[in-house]
Amino acid sequence: MWWLALVFMMGLMALFQVLTRAGPIEARATLALGFLALAAHLGGDLAKRFHLPRITGFLVTGLVVGPAWLGLVRSDEVLALGFIADAAMALVAFAAGSQLTLGMLRRDAVMLARVSVATVVIPFGIVAAVTLSVAPWFPLTVHQPFGDALAVALVLGTIAAAASPTVTMALIEEVDARGPLARAVLGVAVAKDLLVIVVFALVLANAGLFASPGAVDMGVAWTTLRHAAGSIAAGAALGFVVSRYLRLLRRDTPIFVVALAFLTAQVGSALGGGRRSGLETILIALTAGFYVENFAPVEGARLRGLLQRGNLPVYLVVFALAGAGLQLDTLRELWPWVLLLVALRVLGLRLGTRFAGGSPSVPPDMASHGWLGLVSQAGIAIGLAAAARRAFPEWGVSLEALVVVMIGVHEIAGPICFRRALRLTGEVTEGEHVTKEPDADRPALIPGGGRV
Repeated sequence: MWWLALVFMMGLMALFQVLTRAGPIEARATLALGFLALAAHLGGDLAKRFHLPRITGFLVTGLVVGPAWLGLVRSDEVLALGFIADAAMALVAFAAGSQLTLGMLRRDAVMLARVSVATVVIPFGIVAAVTLSVAPWFPLTVHQPFGDALAVALVLGTIAAAASPTVTMALIEEVDARGPLARAVLGVAVAKDLLVIVVFALVLANAGLFASPGAVDMGVAWTTLRHAAGSIAAGAALGFVVSRYLRLLRRDTPIFVVALAFLTAQVGSALGGGRRSGLETILIALTAGFYVENFAPVEGARLRGLLQRGNLPVYLVVFALAGAGLQLDTLRELWPWVLLLVALRVLGLRLGTRFAGGSPSVPPDMASHGWLGLVSQAGIAIGLAAAARRAFPEWGVSLEALVVVMIGVHEIAGPICFRRALRLTGEVTEGEHVTKEPDADRPALIPGGGRV
């Protein structure tokens, strides 16, 4: 039945695509969004029947009906819907930021620092070292001198270390996981991404020491850091404004959430110089959500409630458009290299959590299964890929295309891996009934995987 409904929906999409071919882009994009959301909803339900995360179904459906496969949604329509995708992603990042509390960060500071550093340094080292060792055959470096090949290897290693708080949060909300591993993985994902931005800027700032003259625009390093710092400052200011507004406004309305999403996306776009990267928008929303939760807890609880009530349509839009934006051309051409880099990154994550587990501050569950929750990549990594394109004027486009394909693979596989980890640790059962924590409200991690 679900198969028939999905096929029928795709048939309607094909029909309307023919009928609206000469229409204005705004009308076509609006129609495409509606059909894409309906098809993704069916795809998500179908994925759930196969015991897969619904967000994976949203992604795959977007990929199938998008320009990379069936072409029922055109490339210009996906591009026109980019601002809506950023606004929806901002709401997911708001929810992720609201899950981090000062109390949890103080309790688990050593664990978060150890796991974050290990899962940045080890994947970075493995991916960079192997990429450099195969530079004479690697497509991006086959004709490049050693210094340029080293710059490429370091950038690929840096981006490989990035995670995705937004995909992590989406999976947590989908299965309603509230246990120690879920909290820890989310905290590590946020900490890793902040650290990766700094490492990325340092790599670019020093690439001129060994790369060919003119091969690297080192100004991108400082631009990236400046945008990141500005985004965090803007997020704190936005969090202050939101908390005061909620304190004055006693009614919770969906219109407020919609306005908040578009305001955040607009501020992120302005900070990014009008470019769509996702990095600024996600950092603003993460910081604002963190601020409201920790410095205005009453309003933070109301905001969390609003976000949870509207999470299904938000996830539909975010992941269906993300899937529609994936490109298969680079994967067809470079699939052996993509698989190699993905495997190296996963190996690095596995070794990183195992190394971090040597400390008694890291619970066994995190040491054994935490790497599965860190496979996902999305917004921050995509933003860094766009920055890498600007940093390497001659071959940055090819580098970005390769990285975006890798991110797409991680984005699809990540939720499956994370749910596997949650099941292995008992935080989600096969039927996805969760062992809830009392709302004390943020459970602490303790050695041995226990809960407080």
